[in-house]
Amino acid sequence: MDCLFCKIAAGEIPSKKVYEDDLCYAFYDIDPQAPTHFLVIPKAHIASVSEVTPENQAVVGHIFSVIAQITKDLGLESYRVVSNIGEQAGQSVFHLHFHVLSGRDMTWPPG
Repeated sequence: MDCLFCKIAAGEIPSKKVYEDDLCYAFYDIDPQAPTHFLVIPKAHIASVSEVTPENQAVVGHIFSVIAQITKDLGLESYRVVSNIGEQAGQSVFHLHFHVLSGRDMTWPPG
């Protein structure tokens, strides 16, 4: 499989690691959209939220508990978690991932 995030999780492509365990990997985004911007991915390849099934759903719950722990460890009290599903929604890497962004105002409309 030629998946960028699978290669990052396997250590074949360098990344700035935030967290790692047997089920998931977290790393800082290379093009941050906020002062703090990291991604959390499952190590098992799941293309997007649309491919979450009863058989693999536990990893998503685990990822959210990891996000809660990382944000506490980083002292983040307010943050946004985003997952884009499909090209039209902005998904560019077809491996399930959750962006965690913090450190700027994210209210809408801005201002």
